[in-house]
Amino acid sequence: MASKTDHDMGNVVTRFAPSPTGFLHIGGARTALFNWLFARHYGGKALLRIEDTDKKRSTDEAIDAILDGLDWLGLDYDEEPVFQSARVERHAEIAGILLEHGHAYRCYATPDELAAMRAEQRESKQPLLYNGQWRDRDPAEAPEGAAFTIRIKTPASGRTKISDMVQGDVWVENAEIDDYIIVRADGTPTYMLAAVVDDHDMGCTHIIRGDDHLNNAFRQLPIYRAMDAIEGGWPDPAYAHIPLIHGSDGAKLSKRHGALGVGAYRDEMGILPEALCNYLLRLGWAHGDLEEIDRQQAVELFTLNGVGKSPSRFDLKKLENLNGHYIRLADDRRLAQLAADEAGRTDQTDVDLLERAMPVLKQRAKTLDDLITGASFLFATLPLDMTDKAATMLTDEGRAYLWQVSARLSEQNDWTFDALEASTKALVAELELGFGKIAQPMRAALTGTTTSPGIFDVLVLLGRDEALARINAQAVSPSHG
Repeated sequence: MASKTDHDMGNVVTRFAPSPTGFLHIGGARTALFNWLFARHYGGKALLRIEDTDKKRSTDEAIDAILDGLDWLGLDYDEEPVFQSARVERHAEIAGILLEHGHAYRCYATPDELAAMRAEQRESKQPLLYNGQWRDRDPAEAPEGAAFTIRIKTPASGRTKISDMVQGDVWVENAEIDDYIIVRADGTPTYMLAAVVDDHDMGCTHIIRGDDHLNNAFRQLPIYRAMDAIEGGWPDPAYAHIPLIHGSDGAKLSKRHGALGVGAYRDEMGILPEALCNYLLRLGWAHGDLEEIDRQQAVELFTLNGVGKSPSRFDLKKLENLNGHYIRLADDRRLAQLAADEAGRTDQTDVDLLERAMPVLKQRAKTLDDLITGASFLFATLPLDMTDKAATMLTDEGRAYLWQVSARLSEQNDWTFDALEASTKALVAELELGFGKIAQPMRAALTGTTTSPGIFDVLVLLGRDEALARINAQAVSPSHG
């Protein structure tokens, strides 16, 4: 039996095949990334299929969310998306071929008969498997006009091996796989049939997906092998089943561990796409001690050899730290526009001001929200709202120091970082103070908080008139009262 594991890796075709029943899940995003990187690494093709055959649960909103999420992550595809629902006739055609050549059969078992069979199996503590009662029966024995499903004939004995590119050799006893339904009584194909037909027709050479699909691989292989026996040209694909992502406590990832949808990391948590991609890449894949890996490096380095067999643990703090790294690398104009959009400050002068502030703001920020919070002093108006902690810095002594700072800086015509630093530190030396004695009330007066960029950066960004106005609003003459 030919296998695409043996084929030239220059002909690689991968696919990401989400079901549009909700947002783009963080685990799905990692699967999409691994498929995309694998194809790009080997110079192959990355394809997208929307598995929308479940019309009750599939929605246009979910399709849009998936496409939007993939676009935001920078995962582009080499062909237009394939919509599984548009291929039902092709799926039915293959079912007909399997039926015609004796690799599938009509099953006339009624729902009541199937229920009784399962009840008996439960009672005797046997596996809940279809008993093959119509496998070798003459369809003429069925009542005229009776409803039927179509089932694939799976091997009744022996074992099947998959040489998985992540899990290694995995064996399953064929007796554990029953003759499952490939076409329902209403004539619609099941996932098992549709996925195989679509993967074949799309030319997929490698099926890279979560290890919760490993059992599906053993169920899908009989279709490949039956069609290969009938037509030829249906070789087994190469499989790679990736361990799932778990929460920080080792349990299956769920809402209690944080956001599950990619959109929330963008819209609610201020994560950059390059940071999320880098983090997802490192969840279950490694290349030595490398932590920070950009897209070009990832394409150069990614192979399935680096994928581990154990589940990965999602760590939000690690993601935020990595996001801080990418914020520091990011273009200031881009960050300014993102922060402005998020904060609802889309006036061009505000964006320009944010861009000027960005080299300072981004040094300690881990998220876009940090940038917005850090920039809030730029847009504050007098009288400033004070945090409780900032208010404690504005003692009588602190206000008296501000009066002296105002007098000194009012003489300053060169409103630059170096000149402002020199003037202020000269005043500190004259007064024989520690720098914090003046810097703390200055920060409170200028920003209304106790955390901000460096005090001289703040003075420059506010400009001479605004900075002096804020200091004067809190300054009190030492002789006052």
